Amino acid sequence: MIILGIDPGTATTGFGVIEKTKKKTRVIDYGCIKTRSDLGAGERLKIINNELNKLIKKHRPKILAVENVYFFKNLKTAMPVSQAKGVVLLTAAKKKIPVYEFTPLQMKMAIVGYGKAEKKQVQEMLKILLNMKETPKQDDAADALGIALCCSKLI
Repeated sequence: MIILGIDPGTATTGFGVIEKTKKKTRVIDYGCIKTRSDLGAGERLKIINNELNKLIKKHRPKILAVENVYFFKNLKTAMPVSQAKGVVLLTAAKKKIPVYEFTPLQMKMAIVGYGKAEKKQVQEMLKILLNMKETPKQDDAADALGIALCCSKLI
């Protein structure tokens, strides 16, 4: 089963694609969809939609897992992240891909076993659990891989 994990954001949307079989779970692809800050909100959301559609067409995931953030430290980031998440949900719905939502706490618990784990701890565990040659460097991509792996363990 192929799972597409998403860490939504307007400037940077992380993605991670994994495949889970009975024997193992492996990374297929991961990275970030980046948008330029000089673009308007609508243009940035359109880029996220277009790039997400390309990823779905390329990898054909059976499930989409997205980070669900209930609490924002910075109110200014709450709206853009929510808008990006809305684009992700709409894109998945149009493609009839079931969506599962996980909080950062759930993801950290599933990956590290501790809900307040640091990003570096999560990245190191992802490297081990997914048998990666190197630790995923980009925080958003690593979070997306973590969300995908969390989904594979909890559904």
